[in-house]
Order: sequence, then structure tokens, then C-alpha cells
Amino acid sequence: MRASKIPMLIAGLALWVGPALAQPSKPAYSADALYNLGNAYARAGKPGLAVLSYERAALLAPDDPDINANLGYVRASAHVSMKPRSRYARLAQATSPTSAAWLGVLGIALVGIGLVARKVAPRHLWIPGSGIVLGAALIALSVSNAMLLWPRMHEAVVLIDQTPARVSPAPMADTAFVLREAESVTMTAEHEDFILIRSNGGLVGWVARANLGAVVPPVGGEAEPGKTRRAAR
Repeated sequence: MRASKIPMLIAGLALWVGPALAQPSKPAYSADALYNLGNAYARAGKPGLAVLSYERAALLAPDDPDINANLGYVRASAHVSMKPRSRYARLAQATSPTSAAWLGVLGIALVGIGLVARKVAPRHLWIPGSGIVLGAALIALSVSNAMLLWPRMHEAVVLIDQTPARVSPAPMADTAFVLREAESVTMTAEHEDFILIRSNGGLVGWVARANLGAVVPPVGGEAEPGKTRRAAR
């Protein structure tokens, strides 16, 4: 293959891979729709569903001040503390998953084009070198975002107040501890209609699947109603 065709191949590959990585599964699954849904649940006195909607909206719009403010307000009203995130986590998650995926694809293209350009134009090595450095930085940002998003794929919100966490995955098993509505937990395993969770305090127990809402919904899972634009706070 001629060297001049390699950049075109890389660019075409980027355009083909990008939509597969970055395109949402449902067009209606937007930050505005989830924000409005969270407001509706909050007004209806359902803090668990409100927090779940705000958490999902925050994944799509991490720097939105209204989403973050309402999320903190509802949690405080429900007397549920938020697990603090490190400065590195806040920096890496300042970019939405969709944008991070596109930046990663762009970074791969820049690195590939830069490597080819070093051989084609050896007299001006600083130009492809700059492209390689920039591409590597974009790839690092995309990878960091993905690594920090991975734990969130196992996060869930408690939807029912005084939800029992049991010692075994059985409806009549003894209660190990009780969870507050709107509390965040980490899902570690599942068995039939129960999910093994770990609380922010490190407690472990089995919770009925119906009492939890995954922050990252499963593929083909529940649809998010509402396509209206953002309402006033």
C-alpha cells in the first residue's frame, strides 16, 4: 500500500469507529430529558428516582451546574451523603463519555498520521512530532475517562426507603442492615432477583433487584420518558 494512502485509511477508520463508540443507544436519552425527569421525581417526593435521574444526567453533562446543584440538594434533603471524588477523577470526568470517545478516535488518527508523516517528510520532524504528542494526550484523556467510568457502570441508587440488605439472596433471609432511599451502592454480583451490593461504608448484603436503579442502564433497558427542553429550577 502506498504511504500516501495510509492517512486516508486511518481517517476513514476513525470515522467508521467513532459512531460505534460514541453514539447513544437512544436519541431521547439526553441530559435535558433526565434533568427534567429528576425535577419531576423530586417534586413528587421520590428522592431515589430523582437522584438516579440526576446521576444519569451528570454522566452526559458532567459540568452542568444545575444538575450537580439539584443532585446535591436532593441528597442532602434525603440525609444521604455523597462519596467525594478525587481531583483527578473530577478532571478526567469533566469530559462526557461521548466526547471522550471522539477525542480518543481523533488521537489515534493523529498518532497514525504523525508516524506516517515522519517517514514521508523527514525534514520537518517537529510537525508530525507535535501531532503525535497531541494524539497521545487525547488518547490518554479518553482512556482515563473510560477507566473512571468503569466503576460507575457498577453503581446503583436505592429507590425504596428502609431497603433491607440481607445476608443471603432469599426473601426470608435475615436482614444484615438497612439502606436509605437515594443512597448510592456498588453492585458486585447477582443471583436471580437479588444483587450483592457494597455500601459506601463497606457493608455487604443482598438487595432485591427491584429496589435498585443502575446509574448506567443496561443495553436495551428501560427507556427514559420525556423529550422536553430544560425547565426552570
